[in-house]
Amino acid sequence: MLKGRIHSIETMAAVDGPGLRFAVFFQGCPQRCIYCHNPDTWNVLGGEEMTAEEIVKKAVRYKSYFGETGGVTVTGGEPFMQSEFLIELLKKCKEENIHTAVDTCGFYLDDKVKEALSYTDLVMLDIKHTNKESFEKITKQDISRPLAFLDYMKETQKPIWIRQVIVPTLTDSEEQILDLLKLIEGANVKKIELLPYHTLGSSKWEELGLTYELPDISPPTEEIMAKLREIVKNNFKH
Repeated sequence: MLKGRIHSIETMAAVDGPGLRFAVFFQGCPQRCIYCHNPDTWNVLGGEEMTAEEIVKKAVRYKSYFGETGGVTVTGGEPFMQSEFLIELLKKCKEENIHTAVDTCGFYLDDKVKEALSYTDLVMLDIKHTNKESFEKITKQDISRPLAFLDYMKETQKPIWIRQVIVPTLTDSEEQILDLLKLIEGANVKKIELLPYHTLGSSKWEELGLTYELPDISPPTEEIMAKLREIVKNNFKH
């Protein structure tokens, strides 16, 4: 029986998509973001093995709380790293008439990923940066694969939320936000979330014997966040 590697499950998540969500955190991620707050999800061999049936059985218990907007969000880590298991999980969610969302960095795009997307109601795409060099500095990966994923989102017109973490000195400029808005033109973007960088996961780096690369960067001020969100509000047409 096919099993997935699961880091954790949050049963009443309020920040992982629309409404109240049953959030399933997958193990495994190809990116090594320098501000990652879940580096313990990087290893695809970590976590607990679970079947899709086990997960959906748990999710169904919370169905009465979902209302018209809630549902199951698969996040991580990078869910599409376990695309075959993800397909099975999403299919079973749809059999139970549960709204599905996948939070992804957009690194993978193949036939399995496309099949999983066919059972996904909402894609939440984390765009780390619009500039090739800055993207590589943040993620240790090339920007071409997420750009290909975004192109596929534009082609299919799948409903999508765009997320970007606002990191002082990296993604907190007006120019970067305007570049982001230009990059996503043509996609079926329903919402843009600018998320303030935080250091809550830095202790995990130490526990794993890793060196946290942004020890001197503080979270952005409320004034900066308000300014950038105002730019989005004034320039994002949907």
